[in-house]
Amino acid sequence: MEANKTFYRLDIADWKKKLLYWANEKFPFLAWTTGNGHPYLNGPFGNFLFLGHSELSEPSVWDLPGWKVGIIGYDLKNRIENLQSKNPAFFDLPDVCFFEPEWNLKIENDGFSSTHPFPEHWLIEIKNFKVPHYFHTACEVFPQISKEEYLQHIATIQQEILEGNTYEANFCQAYFGTYENWDPIASFFHLNQLSNMPFAALFKASNKWLVSASPERFLKKEGKTLIAQPIKGTIQRSSDPIQDKINAESLRNSEKEQAENLMITDLMRNDLARVSETGSVQVKELFGIYPLPRVFQMISTIHSRLQPKVSFRQIIEATFPMGSMTGAPKISTMNIIDREESFKRGWFSGAFGWIDDEGDFDFSVIIRSVIADMEAKKLYFGVGSAITVDASAEQEYEECALKAQAIFELLRGN
Repeated sequence: MEANKTFYRLDIADWKKKLLYWANEKFPFLAWTTGNGHPYLNGPFGNFLFLGHSELSEPSVWDLPGWKVGIIGYDLKNRIENLQSKNPAFFDLPDVCFFEPEWNLKIENDGFSSTHPFPEHWLIEIKNFKVPHYFHTACEVFPQISKEEYLQHIATIQQEILEGNTYEANFCQAYFGTYENWDPIASFFHLNQLSNMPFAALFKASNKWLVSASPERFLKKEGKTLIAQPIKGTIQRSSDPIQDKINAESLRNSEKEQAENLMITDLMRNDLARVSETGSVQVKELFGIYPLPRVFQMISTIHSRLQPKVSFRQIIEATFPMGSMTGAPKISTMNIIDREESFKRGWFSGAFGWIDDEGDFDFSVIIRSVIADMEAKKLYFGVGSAITVDASAEQEYEECALKAQAIFELLRGN
């Protein structure tokens, strides 16, 4: 983001909550991002608040310059490749949903800075804003499929692997809920307390919300450099420092996890090569082990140098959906998982982020995230893992539970 010029100090309690609740009343579109100070290679998300009134048409997202903030849904795959999404949706979501931010605020510890002067009467409104005293963050949720059904799907996918139709498939299951009162802003703050992540985000598009605690970057563009950071490999953290170190080393040395990670790293290398200069695709870090609040993750980082005059649309068409959420080979595997899964992913396993007026961008993978429709009074979240021929279905089911643990705690009111 371009250097901000005017700083506004807010020396009041809960000013970030006041700012967000005020913005929710003022703007139909907003996005709040934070990297929570994580030491992430190439940096986590910056701490920003984007505010706007106008949704962008899809052609504007792809073709026009300028700031844009929003979501690319997983099912855009059907327009990139000859694919379908036959499963039912929990509620309707657009494949592409972006807005044009009128205000780009950089959030600091004691206030924010803005690219142009912030109205004085807005500052007064924020300081005097009454944050709700009771927050509704709990919502009863239900699994869409049973554990027995999950195990059956894994067996089917492993048979597909034996037949040579896929090498690795990211199979996902979903949980859904309905509510009368559910507060996405309070839920975002609570989820960020339960599990602060390097790509945490809150996104509002009229009545649709994303509450995200994502650990994973999809793509970042800095000048001519394109950066992908796929995650494959998860193990639980321990409160015992000795056991915690043992767990980290176990993940680091796991041949199974390395094999899964390497397959997706190779897939992403090939995707980036489609829009990059010949010979410029390089793996900057292979099998990096990153400590997050509840898990260690194995993350690899790939850099490349873009070919001249490659557009944002061309980059997305070459790389989306991200290999970590599909498997390999990508197209045949997407057909398999769409057949085996029981829900339309929608925004889940898509990408959230922003594009600046120079054409640089940063997008996360929408995982460990709640998606809600405030008009329909429904929400859902998905969780998945990589299925290989030697994967234990029971262990994969437990891994999904581990990944969703913070969301379960949020929605149970813990």
